Amino acid sequence: MKTHNYQSTITWTGNLGNGTANYKSYNRNHTITILDKDNPILASSDPAFLGDKTRYNPEELLLSSIASCHMLWFLHLCAVNNIIVTKYTDQAKGIMQENQDGSGQFTSVTLHPKVVVTHASMIQKANQLHHEANKMCFIARSCNFPILHNAFAEASPYEV
Repeated sequence: MKTHNYQSTITWTGNLGNGTANYKSYNRNHTITILDKDNPILASSDPAFLGDKTRYNPEELLLSSIASCHMLWFLHLCAVNNIIVTKYTDQAKGIMQENQDGSGQFTSVTLHPKVVVTHASMIQKANQLHHEANKMCFIARSCNFPILHNAFAEASPYEV
């Protein structure tokens, strides 16, 4: 078994002069940096929790990680199954439930991948590979909530 290690540096940049003196005395801005990456991710909390709406929040990043991992596995599986994908977009949606004590958790994520393949004969197999991608995705396998798929594939109008 192989082990992969990841490292991320989170730096809070939201001290407005009084630290965390009270819930509204600081902002939630922070940066996420990864070794050898040029651009930090500017992050905050969700605006519902006093965050900056112009920055990414952890919930959006979790959803994006699931969708990205799924896409990468799907493309890999298509390549090894001779399915030629020319376009892929996904408008992923996640539902987070907030509990009375302020805690919360995601209850589901639904991916909506729209895929263009080079020939109509590839559509059925392409749609099936989404299920296999979900089984392989490192991020999806790490989640304790359902990840659903509402996939749609079509052939390019310029079939090869």
